[in-house]
Amino acid sequence: MAKASNAEAGEAEVPGTDNGSSTAGRRVNRVRGEGKQRKPRRRKSNPDNIARRARETSRVFPAATFSSALALAEAIQQHSAGQPIRRLTLFEKLNRSPESGPSRMMITNSNRYGLTTGGYQADVLELTDLGKVATSPETQPRERLAARFKLAIEGIPAFKLLYEKNKGQRVPSPEVLRDMLAAADVPEAYRKECVEVFLENLKFLGLLRTVAGAERIIPIEQALEEAPGTAVLPRGRPEPVTGQVELGLAKTTQKTSRDWKTTCFLIAPIGPDGSEERKHSDMVLEALISRALEGEKWDVIRADQIVSPGMISGQVIDYLLRSGLVIADLSFHNPNVFYELAIRHVMGKPTVHLIRKGDAIPFDLKDFRTINIDTEDKYELVAKLDTYRAEIANHVREAVSEGSEPSNPVRTFAKDLVVTLGGKSDRSA
Repeated sequence: MAKASNAEAGEAEVPGTDNGSSTAGRRVNRVRGEGKQRKPRRRKSNPDNIARRARETSRVFPAATFSSALALAEAIQQHSAGQPIRRLTLFEKLNRSPESGPSRMMITNSNRYGLTTGGYQADVLELTDLGKVATSPETQPRERLAARFKLAIEGIPAFKLLYEKNKGQRVPSPEVLRDMLAAADVPEAYRKECVEVFLENLKFLGLLRTVAGAERIIPIEQALEEAPGTAVLPRGRPEPVTGQVELGLAKTTQKTSRDWKTTCFLIAPIGPDGSEERKHSDMVLEALISRALEGEKWDVIRADQIVSPGMISGQVIDYLLRSGLVIADLSFHNPNVFYELAIRHVMGKPTVHLIRKGDAIPFDLKDFRTINIDTEDKYELVAKLDTYRAEIANHVREAVSEGSEPSNPVRTFAKDLVVTLGGKSDRSA
C-alpha cells in the first residue's frame, strides 16, 4: 500500500523540509507566528489583598451590636417622625460627616439588621416596616420587643442558630458557642466576635437573666408575656453645641519604649491592700478586662503596675495622653478617676466607661454609653462573667474602630477642640 502523502495526512509540506521538522521549517513556523498578538501578562495578585478581601466578604453577621445600629433608625424616627429623610440632612442633624468611615458603617450595619433601607451613597434613607415598629414612641412595649427580636436575633442566621440551640438553657461557655457557629458557616476567625455580638444583643433585649445561680437565655415568648402593655416615651437628649477652642499641652518628659498604640490603661479606684476598692479593682482588671481582651493586641496596665522610674503622677498623665485605649471604672465615685478621665476626654481618644451597679452614673456622663457591672451578688456575678467580658470586648472594638468618633461630653459639645503635644496637633499622639 502506498504511503499517504503529507497533504493527505493533513500536514502542510514546506519545501526543503522533512515534514516541517528541519531547522528551516521551524524558522518558517516562527515567521508565521510573528503576526499573532501576544496575550497580556496577568498581573499577580497581592496575597495580603486577597486575604483582606476574603475576610471582608466572609462576615455573615453585622459588624456591630444591634443597639449601635439602632441609633441610626432612632435618629430617623426623631428627626423625620419615621418618614424617609435625605442622607445629608440626617447626618447634618447628627453633626456627623456623611462620608466618614463610622457614618458609612452605621448605615451598613443598620441595613444588615433590617432596620433601614438605602446604602451609604443613597440620597434617601428610610425605615423598614419593622424598623418603624422598633423605634416608634407610639409602639406598645410588647410589639416593640417582638420587632427588635426579629431584627437583632431572628433575622441573622448565625444569631438565630445560637438562640434556637440554647433558649431556655444555661449559656454555654464561649468556646462551645463558637463551635456551634460552624453549622452557620461562620469563618473561624470571626466566631469569637460573633458570639460577643450575639450575647450583647441578647442582653440589650433583656433575654439574658440569672436564674438559680446561672445565666440563662430566656425564650422570647416569656419575655413578651412579661413586657408591660403601655408605651414608654423615650427621654429626649440635648442638642450638641459646637465651638472653637484651642489648647496646647507641653510634651511630657517621660521616656519609654512602650508601644502606646497597643496599650490599654485602666483608670480605677485602687485603694489600699485588702480594701473593698482594691478587691473590686483587681476583679475588674483580672476577671473581666484582661479576659475580655485575651488574644487581642492590648497590653492592659493599671497605675500601680507601672514600674518605670519617675514620678507616678507624671507617668499617669503620660498614659492618659498616649495610650491607644483607656478603660475607666467609675465605681465608688473616686475623685482621682474623674480627674484622670477628664484629661482623657479632652484628648478625644478611645475610652470605654464601666461602673458597678448601685453607683449612680454622674450627670455629665449619663447620656453616654457605660457598662454596668452587677457585683452585689457574687454568685450572680460568676454566672454573668462571660456576658460582661463580651460587652467589654464589643465596646472596645467599636471605640477603636478606624475613623470612630469620640463619644464624651467634651468632644460632643466642643467639636473643634484642638490638642497639641509638643507643638504638634496629633490625636494619635
